[in-house]
Amino acid sequence: MAMTRISKQQRRLYDMCATAIVERRANLEGASNVGFDIDLPIFSVGRVGDLANVHPQTLRQYDRQGLVVPGRTEGGARRYSLRDVDRLVQAQHLSQDEGINLSGVMRILELEEENRQLRHEVQELTGVRGFSVFTADMDGRITQMQRSHRARQWRGQFTHTVRAIAAPQSHSDHSKSVMLWQRRSE
Repeated sequence: MAMTRISKQQRRLYDMCATAIVERRANLEGASNVGFDIDLPIFSVGRVGDLANVHPQTLRQYDRQGLVVPGRTEGGARRYSLRDVDRLVQAQHLSQDEGINLSGVMRILELEEENRQLRHEVQELTGVRGFSVFTADMDGRITQMQRSHRARQWRGQFTHTVRAIAAPQSHSDHSKSVMLWQRRSE
């Protein structure tokens, strides 16, 4: 495999992403959605060992067993991707914390990867990624809209205040409220 050259800044970003995956603050979908190539073989055995607190010999054993199989450089050195790091973290959790044997861990990881790929296909087919944003027009019709950076900037120009409206006596069981939006003063 030909090694892809990336800048030091990109390497640091991948390192930060891998750290977040190890600490369960991020996942592969999120990394992929923000532009990381989750299959880019970038991390050495030593670096992955440091990130995941796993001895390099354990990583080599997982490679021989087919549990976490990294890419290889032309010289034969192992290089791990974000996907490999995620798989390693999951394997460690399942085997050490849950007590699942190697064949069970392998099957669970296969099913989780299949599930992740199916979710990705659904996103591609429907064009829906992440959380949806809904708006209501003056007539009360609700529609789904695309998320965008511009919409977030526009929304940031407004403040909102929720004010209670006194309900008629016959509807005292239900509270009523209204949200007032106004442009922020500069």
